[in-house]
Amino acid sequence: MHATHNELIKFFEITLKESLELNHKIDLFEKLNHNIVTESSREDFGDYQSNISLILSKIYQQKPRQIAEDFIDLLLKNKSILSICDSFEIAGPGFINIKLKSEIFINKLIDNVQCPLNGIPIVDKKSKIVIDFSSPNIAKEMHVGHLRSTIIGDSLARVFEIRGYEVMRLNHVGDWGTQFGMLITHLKDVYPEFLPNSKNIEIRDLVEFYKTSKKRFDNEDEFQERARAEVVKLQNGDPDSISAWKILCIESRKEFDAIYKTLNIKIEERGESFYNPYLKQVVEELKNKNLSVEDQGAKCVFLDGMTNKEGKKLPLIIQKNDGGFNYATTDLAALKYRFTKSPNGDGADRIIYVTDQGQSNHFAGVFQVATKANWIPKDCRVDHVPFGLVQGTDGKKLKTREGKTIKLKDLLTESVIRAKKDLIKRIKEENRKENDDFIQKTSKVIGIGAVKYADLSQNRITNYQFSFDKMLVLNGNTAPYLLYTLVRILGINRKRGSYSIAKIDQTVFFKEDSEWKLIKKLLKFDEVVISIEKDLMPNRLCNYLFELCQIFNRFYDQLPILKAESKTIFSRLLLCTLTEKTLKLSLDLLGIESLDRM
Repeated sequence: MHATHNELIKFFEITLKESLELNHKIDLFEKLNHNIVTESSREDFGDYQSNISLILSKIYQQKPRQIAEDFIDLLLKNKSILSICDSFEIAGPGFINIKLKSEIFINKLIDNVQCPLNGIPIVDKKSKIVIDFSSPNIAKEMHVGHLRSTIIGDSLARVFEIRGYEVMRLNHVGDWGTQFGMLITHLKDVYPEFLPNSKNIEIRDLVEFYKTSKKRFDNEDEFQERARAEVVKLQNGDPDSISAWKILCIESRKEFDAIYKTLNIKIEERGESFYNPYLKQVVEELKNKNLSVEDQGAKCVFLDGMTNKEGKKLPLIIQKNDGGFNYATTDLAALKYRFTKSPNGDGADRIIYVTDQGQSNHFAGVFQVATKANWIPKDCRVDHVPFGLVQGTDGKKLKTREGKTIKLKDLLTESVIRAKKDLIKRIKEENRKENDDFIQKTSKVIGIGAVKYADLSQNRITNYQFSFDKMLVLNGNTAPYLLYTLVRILGINRKRGSYSIAKIDQTVFFKEDSEWKLIKKLLKFDEVVISIEKDLMPNRLCNYLFELCQIFNRFYDQLPILKAESKTIFSRLLLCTLTEKTLKLSLDLLGIESLDRM
């Protein structure tokens, strides 16, 4: 109902301007903006409400209820508002409750059934959004921490894409830095003839390879010395070092790609190495703009509003005293490149970084320096999307029984195994016969979907406790519950016989309370999607979906759908059809596959 909401806001704005006699009070209109009219907090309050009377009472020094009466009189002089509003009521100290005409809902319902995007408006300006997410490190295995960044970033990308934005999904892989000195040195020692045979080298356990090289670096002075020299060679473009570096990247990419395939994630890799040629330029420009200073041999920018325990300003180090560069340098170069217009950059209008909240101060510093350097255009925006930790049921950081970090691929495999076990149990209890293909596919959709939904349904800022038992149940706020509701609707559609809603040529009407509750919930879908674009909170969609499924299942339990009068069957099938569409679209926005049967 986004369009109707905007209409109401427009009518209130017009009336507000007319009611304000003093021009210097017009700034009130700008301050209120879209908060003039909001959705009602309770159904018995109507569809929308406004507290404009309480605000105006402070200007006119009159009782809010009297102002509400006068304001409603002014509203009713606008004939257009009468075409969408059924009534206005004054409640409490002076709130204005608004009830819409039933035809508005029915017409919108029919429109959404016929609209592929369920009424989601496409943006007028095709802005470019860069979303930086996932970002694992080369030679290190992806773990549960990468799960949150990956699926939150993917879901946000899907929301912006469905709204019509041009979206770049960037994987800022950690493929550069001092750790490559020890990795390349160890690679050369293990495969002394690696250059001629580089295409045939296959490091079967890259994580173990990393651990071994790190152990040697920490314990062997001679190895450490060679590793440090190797870093310099790599940074200077030595062909042998570059060749070894590429082998390590290729081996890591195989592991990453396998996980992205399992999660159905589309992402474009652009590692830290891409920005290496721009690092010196970043340091020079900050120096020329008198933003950086030298402190104990390092070049840094001291940050406003960020201090240490002694109350001194914290530095953002952009070049170390040995001449090397920091993560901050790379992030500044990446931000600058992404905002720079093509062909010398990406030409982004907005950049969104999806990382854990432990990096909040880091990005606050990077954004502050970029702002001072004028690298963020005035009409552009940059956001950090922080998220909390994944914890075990004991409230501690999620780890294996041995205290090790859980590998992401192991966690996903375990979820599918458990989903398969539950599915086979239900098949036996229901005395059904299903082939292996059905069991394998359904188990994977449920298992992977359960993991994704369990994460996305949480407020991303908080930590959440990971529990296979809770996320795989068929009731409650889980992916299996949503999929079960969808399957139930598809079952109805398979039994509807000659009833078709392909062409809506019959009168549509509703009189039952459970019908109207479902209609009004369905028509809030577009506003939920738009709200995610603004506050970057995917859990809003999950909360909406859970409530929608609850309302639909009550509607299903209370009213006959296929055993009613012909015109009633048609109207209720419309509700089933739109609920099905909304569920499928929403699951897709969450990166979760749909099922026909389960």
